[in-house]
Amino acid sequence: MTEISELPAPSAEIIAVQDDLVTIAPTGERPLMKNEVVYIIPHGPERAGQRREYLRAEVLRVRGATADAQVFESTQGVRIGDPVIQTGEMLSVTLAPGLLGGVFDGLQTPLADVASDYRFFLPRGIVIPALDTRRKWAFSPTVRSGDTVRGGDVLGTVPEGRFTHKIMVPFATRGALTVERIREGAHTIDEVIATLRDDQGRLQELTMAQRWPVRRPIPETLNRSGRGERLYPGDPLVTTIRLIDTFFPIARGGTGCIPGPFGAGKTVLQSLISRFSDVDVVVVVACGERAGEVVETITEFPNQPDPSGDGTLMERTVLVCNTSSMPVAAREASIYTGITLGEYYRQMGLDVLLIADSTSRWAQAMRETSGRLEEIPGEEAFPAYLDSAIRGVYERAGVVRAPDGSTGSLTVIGTVSPAGGNFEEPVTQSTLGTVKAFLGLSYDRAYKRFYPAVDPLISWSRYRAQLAGWFARELGPDWAGQVETVTALLHKGDEISRMMQVTGEDGVTLEDFVTQQKALFVDMVYLQQDAFDDVDVSVPLARQRETFDLVCRAVGHTYAFDDKEAARAFFIRLTGLFRNLNYAADKSPRRGELLAEIASLLATSHVHYVGS
Repeated sequence: MTEISELPAPSAEIIAVQDDLVTIAPTGERPLMKNEVVYIIPHGPERAGQRREYLRAEVLRVRGATADAQVFESTQGVRIGDPVIQTGEMLSVTLAPGLLGGVFDGLQTPLADVASDYRFFLPRGIVIPALDTRRKWAFSPTVRSGDTVRGGDVLGTVPEGRFTHKIMVPFATRGALTVERIREGAHTIDEVIATLRDDQGRLQELTMAQRWPVRRPIPETLNRSGRGERLYPGDPLVTTIRLIDTFFPIARGGTGCIPGPFGAGKTVLQSLISRFSDVDVVVVVACGERAGEVVETITEFPNQPDPSGDGTLMERTVLVCNTSSMPVAAREASIYTGITLGEYYRQMGLDVLLIADSTSRWAQAMRETSGRLEEIPGEEAFPAYLDSAIRGVYERAGVVRAPDGSTGSLTVIGTVSPAGGNFEEPVTQSTLGTVKAFLGLSYDRAYKRFYPAVDPLISWSRYRAQLAGWFARELGPDWAGQVETVTALLHKGDEISRMMQVTGEDGVTLEDFVTQQKALFVDMVYLQQDAFDDVDVSVPLARQRETFDLVCRAVGHTYAFDDKEAARAFFIRLTGLFRNLNYAADKSPRRGELLAEIASLLATSHVHYVGS
């Protein structure tokens, strides 16, 4: 973040104010640039003897000699004639050691430092460094004087928790540079650690920190120069949630969305995905959700162990908080801030998961800004470029090979909050046209206390076919066929259930009734998990394979029942055994007993079963 002392003199002024949108005009010869960050200095506080405020804003549109800019804070007291400072840089974030475990707003303001200095309320117009500039980091060089480096090359490393944080040559650096000096030892992020010389003899001093514009993908420059490569996702992101990993997998480096009405369990599902997924770093972006949900994450993550067994969840997490009570403009910027931080750690060869909650609020922020700019509206008054904006965010996910040969991934999962659970509204439809995994939440399933409340009849994943080779190698060649068979059973069971709602049980044959009971059995024992049970809350892939094999054996049998009551009694008993099995820890005596009971029950029911 730009320091106050580094800001130039004002070179523009306010000529119009409309809510958080201002129109500015230059007072000198310096031109205005689109997406440039500017600072507005209101006169009011200065006249009242208070501290001077610096309101950050971003230029959205340049029209001739004037420009429209959205202000990221309240514009109360801003008036015509107030001076404006042009920074000459786009909206950017600081990339350096110290990000992990941090809680920032959408502009990378460290909220912990704000709370320490200003108590509970975020004051307007303050400028605080994004990262601690006093903390020293043990820097170990990986290059020597005389070596040649380019943009994105690793200069050295510092330990950041359990990770090795790579200090890289600024990504935008052009051409080859020669290392003149490199300094090993403990340094702050602002101290010079290396001096480089370009082919014209000019020297360039580097620190551990670099700035990067949030609306520009980090790998873009590296890939264009041939120093980086975008790879095809080839393995799944293991979430340890059975329904997702088995039926609707998301590729590592892929995209997914979780739309659902209010109260359907989006927050719980995304929280458990972020806790237990097999990734290195998690970035959680709260762009417009209620503050209470963010507070829960902030208070719980520091006290919960990392599933990897090293440290706490917070030590591998970055939180970007722009709740519904914060300014609309900053809410719109928050998702770009979060995804840029995720790209940074991906360049180090780490697997990163970004959770955006919710993209609906982000799109609503764009709608408000577009309306104030008097742009031609699209469907439901969303901007006409809504579809391209959503694609631009999700397309930054992916697997990349960095210049040092390491491979990292960025998986993006966004939640969508359509009004009334209407999946036909513009944000949901644009998202569905972009992502490759759709986990649709059902209010009816949530009302029945089913978790996760993902509806298996409307959800889909295009990654299932893409990852078929991986599943065949890791889980067996029959895995894809088993999943297809059980999926067909669920749809058939739903058809019979709907028929039974009209005709009653007497209106269906015993064979159809058994099919419906099989589908209900799969739903109760495999699609649902207990988020409050220490064992069932997170199921490793090997355990999923074992349980799914048992489920397939149970539903694959041809049963001979005397009547429907006998069939119902059998599946109730079988369901109880399987649910207890889900709660039994691996290699525990209880699990062995349950497996034996299930095997015995299936063996005796292979031909005939009589209900009591």
